[in-house]
Amino acid sequence: MTRIAVLQMTSGIDPGANARTIAAAIGEAARNGAEMLFTPEMSGLVDRDRQRALAHVAAEKDDRVLGTVREAAARAGIWVALGSLAVAREDGRWANRSFVIDGSGAIVARYDKIHMFDVDLPTGESWRESRAYAAGDAVVTVETPAGRLGLAICYDIRFPALFEALGRARCDLIAIPAAFTVPTGQAHWHLLQRARAVEASAYVVAAAQVGRHEDGRGTYGHSLVADPWGEVLLDLGGEAAGLGFAEIDPARIAEVRAQLPSLANRRNIAT
Repeated sequence: MTRIAVLQMTSGIDPGANARTIAAAIGEAARNGAEMLFTPEMSGLVDRDRQRALAHVAAEKDDRVLGTVREAAARAGIWVALGSLAVAREDGRWANRSFVIDGSGAIVARYDKIHMFDVDLPTGESWRESRAYAAGDAVVTVETPAGRLGLAICYDIRFPALFEALGRARCDLIAIPAAFTVPTGQAHWHLLQRARAVEASAYVVAAAQVGRHEDGRGTYGHSLVADPWGEVLLDLGGEAAGLGFAEIDPARIAEVRAQLPSLANRRNIAT
């Protein structure tokens, strides 16, 4: 069994304040016996005003949130799956990038969000992530204290091919940090998280943004952990930020894969 912590946040437009929130959660997670903490998408900055956000988006080596989190992880001696940060690339574009940080503060994995959220919702909300962000192109997994971890971010959840690849990699758990809108969350959040857990026969850990943010947007929350059978073990609700805990059980993964060996029975289908 590995105890993990899941942080639900209402990140704002001040990266320093967001960094302090994460650092405090790292300490609290360690004090409560967690070996790994998971944070949401855009943990360091939620600001739809891209001109204002520009002042805070830095290259990875200069990112103050990343530096603070690495230092806090090293002090506490626990791993952190930092959901994502907006990071400046050398070509002038931004990356929506996840980091996995070990208990010494070292970065052991990076993942750039592959699928860009370019949508017009019936509510009138319009999002064009690709105007600022460059899409990633690599499937990423990494060994952690909780097992082999596969990385995804938010909108990626709607694209089964990525999760088929993570399933083939025999991930024990998959991180899906998010900043889901309220309408899409109400319609699809639990449905998609549970489906991805079932089809990969793996735990899903989905740390999420919640509530009304300083930039005016609203996010759905309901940070959750689902087991390989699709059972929801943790749901932090849709009202407030907070920290929750769950157990990752390797025996449960083995049990589900023995009972329903969909990964072993998978066939390649010609199209």
